[in-house]
Amino acid sequence: MIHNTHKTYIMAFALTLTLTSVTMADQNEDLAKELANPIASLISLPLQYNYDSDIGPLENGSRSFVNIQPVIPLSLNDDWNLITRTILPVIWQSDIIPGAGSQSGTGNITQSLFFSPKAPTEEGWIWGAGPVFLIPTASDDLLGGDQWGAGPTAVALKQEGPWTYGGLANHVWSFADDKNAKISSTFLQPFLTYVTPSAITYAINTESTYNWETEEWAVPINLTTSKVMKLGNQLVSIGGGVRYWAVSDSSMTPEGWGVRVMFTFLFPK
Repeated sequence: MIHNTHKTYIMAFALTLTLTSVTMADQNEDLAKELANPIASLISLPLQYNYDSDIGPLENGSRSFVNIQPVIPLSLNDDWNLITRTILPVIWQSDIIPGAGSQSGTGNITQSLFFSPKAPTEEGWIWGAGPVFLIPTASDDLLGGDQWGAGPTAVALKQEGPWTYGGLANHVWSFADDKNAKISSTFLQPFLTYVTPSAITYAINTESTYNWETEEWAVPINLTTSKVMKLGNQLVSIGGGVRYWAVSDSSMTPEGWGVRVMFTFLFPK
């Protein structure tokens, strides 16, 4: 027979485990909602693998790339944050251009800076705006043009219960070099996510680009799912999904289906 004192200890221990489990689940759900916000005050390091095929004029090229995308929020004062979002692609591709063979290396960096109020608007909207820069870090001309670019970027979103919806946009113009092809490109990324109490996120977005020089759209539709969890002592988000190229331009855009795998390191305060 178990002594009453021992029963009390066992019940207290079980209750502690239950409360700890519930608290961790709530924390993971909150982190998943923060990840759905591109300008959340959360340090993260997303690593995003993508694969596409049917690229190039003969439609027999393929491309794999990993986007290294550190997000670092900085507190400017009691009212404003500065969120830095960097995208550095590491690319492997083959048969994109007939006779050119394979290439691998880094692409051009896209650097965005968002000045964002710490408090949402009265209607609950979260927003940020600032400059975006294209930095010519491509290790090969076929992995990215040797061209500087800059322009405006902005994001606006709303979070209601498990839902997050909004959009991110930017426009980049080239400058400083007349020898290369000019760049005038608009990027549009509307997004919708749903986060479950178990910190699973279901998301749909597009990452559409309009090239004003060629007057053509490229429109991939991405469907992904991910989950926040702990690997040892490290909080991470792991996920993946597929995309379909609804509209492809006439140059280097893939066609058909592609794959995306995501692994994100999280560093909450």
